[in-house]
Amino acid sequence: MAVIALREEASPELEGMTRRLHWVSLGELSRALKLLHQEGVTHAVMAGQVKHNKIFSSIRPDWRLAKLFFSLPKRNTDALIGAMARVLESEGIELVDSTAFLRPLVPEPGVLTRRAPNERESADISYGREIARQIAALDLGQMVVVRERACVAVEAMEGTDETIARAARLAAGGPLVVVKVAKPGQDMRFDVPVIGLQTVEVMKQANVTALAIDAGRTLIFDLPKVIEAADAAGIAIEAFAPDVQSPSTAGAAEGLAQR
Repeated sequence: MAVIALREEASPELEGMTRRLHWVSLGELSRALKLLHQEGVTHAVMAGQVKHNKIFSSIRPDWRLAKLFFSLPKRNTDALIGAMARVLESEGIELVDSTAFLRPLVPEPGVLTRRAPNERESADISYGREIARQIAALDLGQMVVVRERACVAVEAMEGTDETIARAARLAAGGPLVVVKVAKPGQDMRFDVPVIGLQTVEVMKQANVTALAIDAGRTLIFDLPKVIEAADAAGIAIEAFAPDVQSPSTAGAAEGLAQR
């Protein structure tokens, strides 16, 4: 396995995990492609995260990335990473499902913790899933934070943990429910929803009492430890089978997109 690591995001611990490691900066698309060819790569998988706000950072794109970037009609996640996938394909490199080697970390439908969501939490989850799907359909974010069937915070570029922290400030200590969903027609090659131990700690500090995720489309890193931490904090976690949008939900999302 060859690893192309992004200096701005990847962990230095990668140095001890593989001998075929190359460091590149976010703007160095041409160099990354050259290294992939040098290593004889024909299949690639994306791992980890590039924070969305890096779009507005001081990175200097090379000529190839600049040309790609300015050719995009919009610069949301799907457009950016989808364009990168097409570049790889044009170079004879197939981008594969990012969960291909992580299936044990992708929960099936059901309650994952000792405690199931109670009546209040279930009502918030039902409301939150409808709202979150509309947001995800617009590729704005994949998560909402709900209290008493009111949307307290919507995820955008800041990411899951910062959205939860913001919701906690707005709710002034009141109990919250977090709902995280996949996008309609989620491309499993990139931008798959992820939960980890840090998220559970943030939820605990924010007085989040329940978390709902999409089964089969969400990665939970350190899954046994996440469940153990959630149980210790009294947080209920349930995975739901992604369902088909109702006409009203689909229509609302379409109307928002047109505006």
